[in-house]
Amino acid sequence: MTDTTPTTDDTTRPTRRLSEAGVSIWLDDLSRERLDTGNLAQLVAEKDVVGVTTNPTIFASALAKGNAYDATLSALAGTDVEAAVEKITTDDVRDAADVLRPVYDATGTVDGRVSIEVDPRLARDADATIATAKRLWATIDRPNVMIKIPATEQALPAITAVLGAGISVNVTLIFSIERYRAVMDAFLAGLEQARANGHDLAPIGSVASFFVSRVDASVDAALTKIGTDEALELRGKAAIANARLAYAAYQEVFSSERWQALAAAGAQPQRPLWASTGVKNPEYRDTLYVDELVVAGVVNTMPQATLDAFADHGIVIGDTVSGTAEEAAATVAAIEKLGISIHDVTRTLEEEGVQKFEVSWDELLTTTKTGLDAAGA
Repeated sequence: MTDTTPTTDDTTRPTRRLSEAGVSIWLDDLSRERLDTGNLAQLVAEKDVVGVTTNPTIFASALAKGNAYDATLSALAGTDVEAAVEKITTDDVRDAADVLRPVYDATGTVDGRVSIEVDPRLARDADATIATAKRLWATIDRPNVMIKIPATEQALPAITAVLGAGISVNVTLIFSIERYRAVMDAFLAGLEQARANGHDLAPIGSVASFFVSRVDASVDAALTKIGTDEALELRGKAAIANARLAYAAYQEVFSSERWQALAAAGAQPQRPLWASTGVKNPEYRDTLYVDELVVAGVVNTMPQATLDAFADHGIVIGDTVSGTAEEAAATVAAIEKLGISIHDVTRTLEEEGVQKFEVSWDELLTTTKTGLDAAGA
């Protein structure tokens, strides 16, 4: 693993050093409380946050805590629960987009973005995903929003079509290099459609959310079960290696002639976004999935705990990704030699990821219905 002994001036806060290294820090959380208290604006000012990601789990958690949504639920009493959920989530995302609009303008539309996910129950229905994405985009009506679409095989055409309509997209739940390549192809096809449809390519933003920690959680369990010294030595290395190989694929695709033609027309690249960066194993450094994935031109979206940990003691020594593909490939090969298929692991993680978001969506509907019922009693 990379030697991450600090060598920079410690008088500069770690989040600022990370930003100066070219990594955009996004917060993987949003709630009405963050907006009402000014906490989000504070994080922008004090911890260099320049974007926000949301998902059904985040919204379900926000609705279940405290009373920040009481007034909204009272105003929506008697409303259909799914319509109420869309109203609550789009209002939060619109207000967050307004908080981040100065960042969006200052960075030339690159950052200052806020993501909202389509109903995860539509993950394998491209037509319904397209329709929902267009409705969310029109409802929120902010240029610095991204619509999150899962990277299921069935949703790939939706990614292309939504980008082709001039709508910014965050592609989520990417675990494998193979699927990531398909996502990048869908992105390029989408921008080609957008250009053909007469859209200005410059403000169309996109990120590809490549999940990190869940890979280690799965592979580590298999390595521990094997139990040999060789297997145990490989724990905590699969996720970083997988992400670094993803970055190598990104470099390849975004140096192609196909991409250069779009860039010449004003397009922004689809940046890799490191997601699921909270460390799940307490034996690992709590900033592992930030420290080891520093490279210019990427996004790292962090839950609050990871952001706080990195702001306190994160390590930035420069680029820890470029030139690591060969070593990463060797790590993956060593893991597979022990009988662990990274392909099988990532396929399972995608299926579980969609299922988990479906469960969270159901929780969000249930919590909202309970609130609506109480407000209308």
